[in-house]
Amino acid sequence: MQFKVLVVEDNLEISRNIAEYLEPLGLILDFAYDGHQGAQLAMENYYDCIILDIMLPQMDGLAVCELLRSKANRHIPIIMLTARDALNDKLAGFNIGADDYLTKPFALEELYVRCLALAKRHLLNCEKTLQIGDVSLNAQTQEVKRAGQVIVLQPIPLKILQLLMEHHPRPLSRSELCDKIWGDDPTDSDALRSHIYQLRKAIDKPFDSAIIKTIHSVGLALDTV
Repeated sequence: MQFKVLVVEDNLEISRNIAEYLEPLGLILDFAYDGHQGAQLAMENYYDCIILDIMLPQMDGLAVCELLRSKANRHIPIIMLTARDALNDKLAGFNIGADDYLTKPFALEELYVRCLALAKRHLLNCEKTLQIGDVSLNAQTQEVKRAGQVIVLQPIPLKILQLLMEHHPRPLSRSELCDKIWGDDPTDSDALRSHIYQLRKAIDKPFDSAIIKTIHSVGLALDTV
């Protein structure tokens, strides 16, 4: 399983060191270099974990963390980074919702282990059964039902449905879907289109209303109206 991580750090050397260590280990990284950019990326994209520096230009890491905890539609695991090691600074981070804390300088090996542990723990703590409208998906057994009727899906259409349910009500672009499904081994748009067609055929066609909607120039989302 590939995890996608957002690194919000204004020190270019630290960001480069993190990239050089974590990317070969299989993590997919995005980078932001100020608080506003970090908050925007975190709200617009799906991340399994955020590595967030406290001392940032425009908006500090504490403000970013507080914003995400109040505005984001899901809990995103956050590791705070700071050169400050006073207890009060750590308490401030935990009080506004940080999940973990590392004081600079830190070992990259430790950052990797903590990041992976947070992402995996969050997945285990998520609800096993997703329910959107009359569609349910048991994340453990992979059983899908609509209006009580069991629906059999192939692995890729099933993954598309799960991603749409996890991100609901936010739409997902086709590039995001490709990134989450195939990671660093991208496929062509025709393949994704075919899998979406198979999903619609199974989850929408037998029923009176379609739950999967296309939002022009944006992507796909679930419609529960």
